[in-house]
Amino acid sequence: MSYSYQHIQVKPITGRIGAEILGVKLSGQLEDQVIAEINQALLQYKAIFFKAQQHLDDAEQEAFAARLGTPLNHPTVPIKNGSKHILELDSTHGARADSWHTDITFLDAYPKASILRSVIAPEAGGDTVWANTTSAYASLPEPLKALADTLRAVHSNDYDYASGELSINKEALAKYRNFFKSTEYETEHPLVRVHPETGEKTLVLGHFFKRFVGFNSKDSRKLFDLFQSYVVKQENIVRWHWEAGDVAIWDNRATQHRAINDYGDQHRVVRRVTLEGDIPVGVDGRLSQTIVKEEKFDIKDYRLSEEGVYEKVS
Repeated sequence: MSYSYQHIQVKPITGRIGAEILGVKLSGQLEDQVIAEINQALLQYKAIFFKAQQHLDDAEQEAFAARLGTPLNHPTVPIKNGSKHILELDSTHGARADSWHTDITFLDAYPKASILRSVIAPEAGGDTVWANTTSAYASLPEPLKALADTLRAVHSNDYDYASGELSINKEALAKYRNFFKSTEYETEHPLVRVHPETGEKTLVLGHFFKRFVGFNSKDSRKLFDLFQSYVVKQENIVRWHWEAGDVAIWDNRATQHRAINDYGDQHRVVRRVTLEGDIPVGVDGRLSQTIVKEEKFDIKDYRLSEEGVYEKVS
């Protein structure tokens, strides 16, 4: 995929994924031509980065995100108090997503993209890495492609989310997990979805994966590890070192990502807006489908306070 950009400057970071976008001050008032080229760069490079966007506050981040699509609140985690769509991930409140995942794949129509803004960045560590799941599929040997095209997998939010491997606030993490499972989901996806805008084939995996349909858990894990090994090859990965004010946007239909949990007790805060996606379609034309949706309590009744407490709103 090649494109001639007239309204933005694009600086590729690696050969397969990632580009820095220069000469743009993000806002909800950007010209349509600029928005169109940002979206085109996103489709081409899968993950794009903007430095020094310190002028953005929550409202302006939401306004900019709305120019790229329809904002979607997280289905099981409260939004930040005072915002419409912001999910805040604060390291002191147990939010460290230190494993490879695609956002919210336990939904049938999981998000098409996410816009992440760094508010507080560690002096060292705390990078995020993204992997290109489209190039991962393209690199599969033909017999594996043929197998992948036929497989379907169950994804669920019944996952030990954001646990990481280092010592963090266990009480805060327990509360986070409780909200994360406020509604229990299981959804069946094709392993290979056809990207609705580019037509590319891309692998749907990540840590919400539970099992392959028709396989036991042991064999499912072996198959998962095999396909996932192609996703996380070094040539498919871009790494971003955050500074406060940086913004990353990624195509959630064509990537996985993880936040590196290597910064100890340093403080890290990022704020995210996700955009509505559509229901994946497999190579055979079959759609993803929800298998289980069991609500325990309504997450819309809660907000995340400035102190990191999930409070019920009247």
